[in-house]
Amino acid sequence: MLPELRQKVRFNFIVNIGDGAFFGLASIGLASLVTVIPLFMDSLGANKALIGLVSALYFVGWQTPQLFTALHVSRLSRYKPMVMAMTIHERWPYFGLAVLALLVPVIHANLALGLTVLFVLIIALGGGMAATAWQSMIGKLMPLEWRGTFFGMQSALGNLMGAGGAVLAGVLLERLDSPWDYALCFGLAGVAMMISVWFLSMAHEPAHVVEEVPRLVGSRLGLREMRAIVLRDANFRWFLTARSLTMSAYAAVGFYSIYTVERFQVSESTIGFMTGVLTLSHTVASVVFGWWGDRAGHRLMCILGAVLLAASAGLAAFAPEAGWMYVVFALAGMASATVWAAAISLSLDFGTPQDKPLYIGLSNTLIAPASMLAPILVGAAAEQFGYNPLFAVCAGIGIAAALVFWLLMRDPAQQDDEHLAAMPMHGVTGD
Repeated sequence: MLPELRQKVRFNFIVNIGDGAFFGLASIGLASLVTVIPLFMDSLGANKALIGLVSALYFVGWQTPQLFTALHVSRLSRYKPMVMAMTIHERWPYFGLAVLALLVPVIHANLALGLTVLFVLIIALGGGMAATAWQSMIGKLMPLEWRGTFFGMQSALGNLMGAGGAVLAGVLLERLDSPWDYALCFGLAGVAMMISVWFLSMAHEPAHVVEEVPRLVGSRLGLREMRAIVLRDANFRWFLTARSLTMSAYAAVGFYSIYTVERFQVSESTIGFMTGVLTLSHTVASVVFGWWGDRAGHRLMCILGAVLLAASAGLAAFAPEAGWMYVVFALAGMASATVWAAAISLSLDFGTPQDKPLYIGLSNTLIAPASMLAPILVGAAAEQFGYNPLFAVCAGIGIAAALVFWLLMRDPAQQDDEHLAAMPMHGVTGD
């Protein structure tokens, strides 16, 4: 790490945590893609297929660009300018949604739905275009022994702020008449996003020397180089395999609420309490597992997360009564903390500073098929065979993921191969 950055670690830690906290307030709470935006679309007469498509579009929009920006990011001496230029596009559309909500009484519903889908797609693409540069920046600003703590704290505070934002959104939607209810939710989300980007703008990132290396002929986007990485780095392939298995097992979590209502006939308030248990366990585990991962290794946290997922799904399959589902949700919440914080911390350990952005792009985009298809396949299988055997299968997939992490993958932070030994030296070339 650059000596100048060592002196700014605490400052960078605080401002980037602030960025994540207010980002969570907006995207998880006030304008949640899980609750508020689907409700807004439903009020416009959208069918369930369109609402589901928007969720899929968001995921594709966030994941796909990372593969195509990786080579450009690898050639940057500073990542922050690209982050700031791209991330604004995942923030301003919230103000667009607020204006759109105010116009709903005077425009056609189909036009409003089309614009809603467009705004969500812009949000997703903006985040996807910024994602590789942002992850590279965090990998540069946070020393290895701080990364897990950082991602854990950011995830925890983002979820806490998001939970508060969700409560506020519920109050606004209940007490205000349309169109002011949704307009205020989206407008406040936009304000929170601007506060978030203000924190992000304060991050201190000096430039580093970019080592010029030969590029493959015709590899303008770096696709051939990334293909070469996948072919030559067996350890990285096992990482991708384990992550894909983990995401497949995690698909079961999205069906716990429906399963609990259908099997045990619990009330909506009970589901609300169970969801609260999931959020609380996720928040606490994010901090604990992040701190622990910095000391024991993030690979160990990924193993633990996969085991917790398996235990959660297995218990759900054989739970004798509704009370056991509180444990199921708690285990799922703890496991979810590793799906983001530990996995992204581990992905930053692969590669040299020069090709790290290529690894980041690959590690996010190549697990997209499993993340997108698994919930669809789980839902279809549940319709055909029921939830219990399906959860048992997901538990088995979780165990398989843990075994791949444990037996087949090595910790990249502890590897001592030649290309890590030959890492280029970086120096300060400006602010």
